[in-house]
Amino acid sequence: MYGCIEAGIIGIEGKAMFELFNTGIIVGVLVSSPMGPIGMLCVQRTLAKGRKSGFVSGIGAAFSDLIYAAITGLFMGLVVNFVEAHQRPLQIFGSAVMAVFGYYIFRNNPVKSLQRNQEQKQTLVQDLATAFFLTFSNVLIVFLYIGLYAHFGFVLPEHSIQMTITGLIGVFTGAVLWWLFITFVISLLRRWFNIRGLKLMNRIVGSVIIVLAVFGLISSICSIR
Repeated sequence: MYGCIEAGIIGIEGKAMFELFNTGIIVGVLVSSPMGPIGMLCVQRTLAKGRKSGFVSGIGAAFSDLIYAAITGLFMGLVVNFVEAHQRPLQIFGSAVMAVFGYYIFRNNPVKSLQRNQEQKQTLVQDLATAFFLTFSNVLIVFLYIGLYAHFGFVLPEHSIQMTITGLIGVFTGAVLWWLFITFVISLLRRWFNIRGLKLMNRIVGSVIIVLAVFGLISSICSIR
């Protein structure tokens, strides 16, 4: 009898963990799907260097999202207080990082990049690291997580450690699946882009990132004043 009860409890918890995993996938996709700077960066790298480079960049962003998802879920109250207390400096720092990346992409010559790719093998670790730090610089993403957690009931006091970890794995899985989908679609369209198209894409991506960075910097400074 006790065995049946225990099996029933395990079955209920297993079902709850499965549902939480699926919810985590939805959260991961929703966090990754806005085509912000990191999305544009992955598109640019997929077109210029291939699907593997774009997907690895997305993996770097997914690892950053996983860290913020875990921090937000485990220390939601502390995170909210810290971000609210240092919101403007964090915005300025994130905007500065975005501006540097945007300028680098804007000035990047696709012809020279292709020549370097032919002369020496580009390291994927650098693609992963730069995408990770660019995503990690956007500390305000915790507010997006807080809103999604509250909407889906993703973090509840009755959730066990195992359930929380399962949910976070779902978030990471959702982010990875999103970048896999995006890089696959972009790689199919890659043959339509020649060297001039790649150069134009660099200009567009770099300009968008710089504009977003300047807008964020101006709005932060105005808020302080």
